Formats: sequence, structure tokens, C-alpha cells
Amino acid sequence: MATTEKRSKYFDNAKFILIFLVVFGHVISPLKEKDEILFTLYTFIYLFHMPAFIFISGYFAKGFKKKGYFKKSISKVLLPYLIFQSIYSLLYYFVGTKATLEFNYLQPHWSLWFLLSLFFWNIMLYVFARLKWIGFLLSVLLGIGIGYLDQVGSYLSLSRTFVFFPYFLLGFLLEGGQLKKLIKASFAKPLGILIITVTLIIFGIEAPKDSVQWLLGATSYENMGGKQISDGLIRALQYTSTIVVAYGFLTLIPSTQFKITKIGERTLYVYLLHGFIIKTIQSIIPGAVLENYLFLFSSSFLICLFLGSYLIKKYTRPLVELRIS
Repeated sequence: MATTEKRSKYFDNAKFILIFLVVFGHVISPLKEKDEILFTLYTFIYLFHMPAFIFISGYFAKGFKKKGYFKKSISKVLLPYLIFQSIYSLLYYFVGTKATLEFNYLQPHWSLWFLLSLFFWNIMLYVFARLKWIGFLLSVLLGIGIGYLDQVGSYLSLSRTFVFFPYFLLGFLLEGGQLKKLIKASFAKPLGILIITVTLIIFGIEAPKDSVQWLLGATSYENMGGKQISDGLIRALQYTSTIVVAYGFLTLIPSTQFKITKIGERTLYVYLLHGFIIKTIQSIIPGAVLENYLFLFSSSFLICLFLGSYLIKKYTRPLVELRIS
């Protein structure tokens, strides 16, 4: 990470692995309840993969005060959200998932919550960036406190916006030199291997069945089984463990150029389009094939390669990367 070129390779490699985990997590999601191995992998992945993605997004939001940044947020984040929200509304209607055709832009479909929350996180920087590390502590308190509001949920992605905002702000606040010292220190990689290994073992031994809702961060404590005063402590513990595991993950990312590194620049294409392929696969592939571990892994990898290709970018760019003239 010593140079801009190496830093780019490092983050592109990290983003490729993370987008693979996003796709793999969605592929195995329908199977996790009846397969303990897949449930362990699912909960382990969801502990850190979106927080790490959000952390990187925050790291690259340092230019939010530059002229045109807000306009860029609208064209690159909000407008694609509106377009794909419309496409999903049409899809769900024509395949029979929804009985009526309804365009609701206040309740994000499936994985589109990330785009809406990302837009809000960029706006929230105008306040929290001034507060610096005090702002980070405040964001953690807000992420904990939002769970006590019984009605909070997917509406405007409010729950996830506040629950995941600390990771975005943490990425914004950490400077390149600070991050480099943390992940490139002599002890970092052995520590990262230890963190990932121990976490996998712990999750393999005992991953609570109700942990999925906590990891998704999509609803209130009340809707996750009853509100308790101690729920705030659980979320605080979740913040701590997620940051530790995300750190362990980041220490293991190489800065070497690979063939898949370039796809790290096109993760938004994979993120927005992979749902259509997964839904199709799950509807036409026999259940016995879907339960094969090799198929689950290889199909997820191939989806990333295909949707991250230059060809897909060329023909879908008008939908994904809009510009305001």
C-alpha cells in the first residue's frame, strides 16, 4: 500500500473477495437453515463482509467536500437505486412474487438497501466528519440506540443506515498511513490468520440460530425476539467482534496484481446484477445440484467473473453509471 498503484491493487483485491462473499452468501442463503456447514459459513460471512465493504466505501469518501461530490452521489448511487428498484418491482410482478405492480421507492428490494444507505452515509458525513472520533462514538451510540425504536426497519433502510454507519465513518476517519501501519505490521498477518481461524471455530461450534437477524441489522430489537435493556450490549459486542474480524480479513489481502483484480473496480455491476442470475438459477436448477458445495462455490465465482467482465460493463453501463448533464 506504499504507492497509489499498490493501494489500488490492494483494495481491488479486497473488493473482489468481498463481492464474491456477497454472491456466495446470497447463493447459500436458502439452504443455510438445513445445513450446519452452510449456516456456519453464512453467519461467519455476514459478520464482516458488508461491514468491510462499507469500511472501504467510507475510506474512499474522503473527498466528500470537493465540488461535484454530492452531484456524483446522486448520479452514481441514488439514481441507480431508483432504476434497479423499478426493475425489481417489474420482475417481482411478472414472476408472480407480487400480486400487483407497485413502485415503492421507500422500501428497498433485496440487496438494494446498500445503495440507499450509501447515499445517506455520504450526506451524514457533512455532520459527522466535523466531529471526527467523537462523531464515531456518537455513530456507535446511534447504531445501538436505533434498535430500541420498535418500528424501525427497512423503510428508507433506516435501521441498516444507522447500524452500519460506524463502519463507513471508521473508514473515512482512518488515514492511509494509519491503515497501512495496522494491516502491514509484522504481526498483522499471523494475527489475521489467528482471528479468522478462531472465529470460524467458534461459529462452527456454536452459532446461535437467531444471530442472522442481528447480523443483517435490518430491524429493531423488538422484532428480533423481544426488546431487552441488554440488547444494546449485544450490539456493542457485535460492533467489536465485527471490527476485529474485518481487520483480520484485511490483513490477509495481497497487493499483487491478479487477473481478477480488475473486477474489483466493477463490483457495483456484480452487486446490482447478480440477483437476477441467482433467482434464475434457483428456479431452474434441481435442488440436489443446488446443495452441492462445489456447485455453490464455483457458480458464485463464475457469476462474479461474468458480471465483472468488460463486456457486461460495456452494455449495462447506461443503467449502472448514470451521469447528470
